[in-house]
Amino acid sequence: FPTRRSSDLSPPSRVRTIVYWIATIILVLECEVGGIMGGLRLQPFLGTIQHLGYPTYFMTIHTIWYILGGLALLVPRFPRLKEWAYAGLFFIYTGAFMSHLAVGDPALMLIAPVVFTGLVVVSWALRPPSRRLPNAPRSPNQTLQPTTGRSDE
Repeated sequence: FPTRRSSDLSPPSRVRTIVYWIATIILVLECEVGGIMGGLRLQPFLGTIQHLGYPTYFMTIHTIWYILGGLALLVPRFPRLKEWAYAGLFFIYTGAFMSHLAVGDPALMLIAPVVFTGLVVVSWALRPPSRRLPNAPRSPNQTLQPTTGRSDE
Protein backbone atom coordinates (compact mmCIF):
# COMPACT_ATOMS: atom_id res chain seq x y z
CA PHE A 1 0.00 0.00 0.00
CA PRO A 2 1.29 3.45 -0.75
CA THR A 3 2.16 5.42 2.35
CA ARG A 4 1.68 9.10 2.94
CA ARG A 5 4.17 11.18 4.85
CA SER A 6 2.80 13.73 7.26
CA SER A 7 4.30 16.41 4.98
CA ASP A 8 1.93 15.15 2.23
CA LEU A 9 -1.09 16.11 4.32
CA SER A 10 -2.56 19.52 3.79
CA PRO A 11 -3.15 21.54 6.98
CA PRO A 12 -6.93 20.90 7.11
CA SER A 13 -6.33 17.20 6.54
CA ARG A 14 -3.63 17.12 9.23
CA VAL A 15 -5.90 18.86 11.74
CA ARG A 16 -8.75 16.51 10.83
CA THR A 17 -6.50 13.48 11.38
CA ILE A 18 -5.19 14.80 14.70
CA VAL A 19 -8.68 15.61 16.02
CA TYR A 20 -9.93 12.20 14.86
CA TRP A 21 -7.16 10.37 16.71
CA ILE A 22 -7.52 12.45 19.89
CA ALA A 23 -11.27 11.81 20.05
CA THR A 24 -10.83 8.12 19.19
CA ILE A 25 -8.05 7.51 21.72
CA ILE A 26 -10.05 9.16 24.50
CA LEU A 27 -13.04 6.94 23.61
CA VAL A 28 -10.91 3.80 23.48
CA LEU A 29 -9.29 4.58 26.83
CA GLU A 30 -12.70 5.18 28.39
CA CYS A 31 -14.02 1.90 26.95
CA GLU A 32 -11.05 -0.17 28.08
CA VAL A 33 -10.45 1.37 31.53
CA GLY A 34 -14.15 1.85 32.25
CA GLY A 35 -14.94 -1.63 30.96
CA ILE A 36 -12.32 -3.30 33.12
CA MET A 37 -13.29 -1.32 36.22
CA GLY A 38 -16.95 -2.06 35.59
CA GLY A 39 -16.23 -5.73 35.00
CA LEU A 40 -14.41 -5.86 38.33
CA ARG A 41 -17.42 -4.06 39.84
CA LEU A 42 -15.28 -1.30 41.26
CA GLN A 43 -16.52 2.06 42.47
CA PRO A 44 -17.81 4.38 41.18
CA PHE A 45 -19.25 2.06 38.51
CA LEU A 46 -21.01 -0.36 40.88
CA GLY A 47 -22.57 2.48 42.85
CA THR A 48 -23.69 4.22 39.67
CA ILE A 49 -25.32 1.09 38.24
CA GLN A 50 -27.16 0.48 41.52
CA HIS A 51 -28.17 4.15 41.79
CA LEU A 52 -29.62 4.04 38.28
CA GLY A 53 -31.63 0.92 39.16
CA TYR A 54 -29.91 -1.57 36.88
CA PRO A 55 -29.18 -5.11 38.09
CA THR A 56 -25.51 -5.75 38.81
CA TYR A 57 -25.32 -8.50 36.16
CA PHE A 58 -25.81 -5.72 33.62
CA MET A 59 -22.20 -4.72 34.34
CA THR A 60 -20.93 -8.01 32.90
CA ILE A 61 -22.87 -7.55 29.66
CA HIS A 62 -21.87 -3.90 29.44
CA THR A 63 -18.19 -4.71 30.13
CA ILE A 64 -17.88 -7.26 27.35
CA TRP A 65 -19.43 -5.05 24.67
CA TYR A 66 -17.74 -1.90 25.96
CA ILE A 67 -14.25 -3.42 25.74
CA LEU A 68 -14.93 -5.00 22.33
CA GLY A 69 -16.38 -1.72 21.02
CA GLY A 70 -13.27 0.19 22.06
CA LEU A 71 -11.01 -2.38 20.41
CA ALA A 72 -13.10 -2.27 17.22
CA LEU A 73 -12.35 1.44 16.86
CA LEU A 74 -8.61 0.71 16.84
CA VAL A 75 -8.45 -2.31 14.55
CA PRO A 76 -7.54 -1.35 10.98
CA ARG A 77 -10.13 -1.98 8.27
CA PHE A 78 -13.47 -3.67 9.16
CA PRO A 79 -15.55 -0.53 8.50
CA ARG A 80 -18.88 -2.29 9.18
CA LEU A 81 -17.63 -3.42 12.59
CA LYS A 82 -16.62 0.17 13.32
CA GLU A 83 -20.10 1.40 12.36
CA TRP A 84 -21.59 -1.04 14.87
CA ALA A 85 -19.09 0.04 17.53
CA TYR A 86 -19.91 3.72 16.99
CA ALA A 87 -23.64 2.94 17.15
CA GLY A 88 -23.18 0.92 20.33
CA LEU A 89 -21.18 3.67 22.02
CA PHE A 90 -23.74 6.25 20.94
CA PHE A 91 -26.49 4.12 22.53
CA ILE A 92 -24.44 3.61 25.71
CA TYR A 93 -23.76 7.31 26.24
CA THR A 94 -27.21 8.59 25.28
CA GLY A 95 -28.70 5.81 27.41
CA ALA A 96 -26.54 6.95 30.35
CA PHE A 97 -27.76 10.51 29.81
CA MET A 98 -31.41 9.40 29.81
CA SER A 99 -30.87 7.09 32.80
CA HIS A 100 -29.44 9.94 34.87
CA LEU A 101 -32.35 12.16 33.83
CA ALA A 102 -34.86 9.44 34.74
CA VAL A 103 -33.60 9.16 38.34
CA GLY A 104 -33.49 12.94 38.77
CA ASP A 105 -29.72 13.37 38.94
CA PRO A 106 -28.36 16.92 38.90
CA ALA A 107 -27.08 18.47 35.67
CA LEU A 108 -23.47 17.82 36.74
CA MET A 109 -24.09 14.08 36.27
CA LEU A 110 -25.09 14.69 32.64
CA ILE A 111 -21.79 16.26 31.60
CA ALA A 112 -19.81 13.02 31.05
CA PRO A 113 -22.46 11.31 28.88
CA VAL A 114 -22.81 14.48 26.78
CA VAL A 115 -19.03 14.83 26.35
CA PHE A 116 -18.58 11.17 25.40
CA THR A 117 -21.53 11.31 22.99
CA GLY A 118 -19.84 14.30 21.38
CA LEU A 119 -16.55 12.39 21.11
CA VAL A 120 -18.36 9.51 19.40
CA VAL A 121 -19.87 11.89 16.86
CA VAL A 122 -16.54 13.67 16.25
CA SER A 123 -14.59 10.41 15.86
CA TRP A 124 -17.25 8.96 13.55
CA ALA A 125 -17.50 12.11 11.40
CA LEU A 126 -13.74 12.57 11.02
CA ARG A 127 -12.72 8.95 10.46
CA PRO A 128 -10.49 8.36 7.42
CA PRO A 129 -11.93 6.84 4.23
CA SER A 130 -10.32 3.47 4.99
CA ARG A 131 -12.45 3.29 8.14
CA ARG A 132 -15.72 4.10 6.35
CA LEU A 133 -18.20 1.89 4.58
CA PRO A 134 -18.10 2.28 0.80
CA ASN A 135 -21.02 4.15 -0.72
CA ALA A 136 -24.02 1.97 -1.41
CA PRO A 137 -24.94 1.56 -5.09
CA ARG A 138 -27.72 3.79 -6.33
CA SER A 139 -28.97 1.42 -8.99
CA PRO A 140 -28.87 -2.36 -9.49
CA ASN A 141 -26.34 -1.95 -12.33
CA GLN A 142 -23.89 0.15 -10.29
CA THR A 143 -21.19 -1.72 -8.37
CA LEU A 144 -19.41 -0.84 -5.18
CA GLN A 145 -15.97 0.72 -5.44
CA PRO A 146 -13.32 -0.81 -3.19
CA THR A 147 -11.97 1.38 -0.41
CA THR A 148 -8.33 2.30 -0.49
CA GLY A 149 -6.10 1.56 2.49
CA ARG A 150 -4.36 4.52 4.03
CA SER A 151 -1.47 4.53 6.42
CA ASP A 152 -2.99 7.18 8.70
CA GLU A 153 -4.91 4.55 10.62
